[in-house]
Amino acid sequence: MFMENNTGTQPTATTPGGTSASCPDSNGTLPSCAGLAVPYVPFQQNNPQKYAQTEALSNGTLFPGLNLPFRLAVEGSSLPATPLAELQALEFVVLELGIYLDTHKDDAEAFKLFKQFSAMEKAAKAAYESKYGPITKETAAAGDSYQWLSDPWPWNFAQNEVK
Repeated sequence: MFMENNTGTQPTATTPGGTSASCPDSNGTLPSCAGLAVPYVPFQQNNPQKYAQTEALSNGTLFPGLNLPFRLAVEGSSLPATPLAELQALEFVVLELGIYLDTHKDDAEAFKLFKQFSAMEKAAKAAYESKYGPITKETAAAGDSYQWLSDPWPWNFAQNEVK
């Protein structure tokens, strides 16, 4: 069984006799010293590598070390190159960085990226909504009249967006 040690930096393998042996995890992937019959959850390291935002959305994670691809994964190149897809990618990166910062509060580089992508997401959302209308009920409430149920719906990007 693997357990996080008191430093939080590497798992410890427990042998059948109950003794512990070090099994380093330096990049979030299954170490060669790990037993195959033992469940393994990668430990997220400080300052991990990061995907670009559209690649992160496509892979379902911002962090390559946590990427556990599944059979029906969408390829990043098949995502539409539209303002809404870009906004969704930015929102995903902000969410992923926020989750990462929940457990890595002292990662100054990640916090800097979080602030940068949060500002980019806010600007992209404002630009999208000024051109195509509200995409959340919160934004619909801020308008002069209720426009939430107006067609076309935001996810009908093929009908209402120009590349």
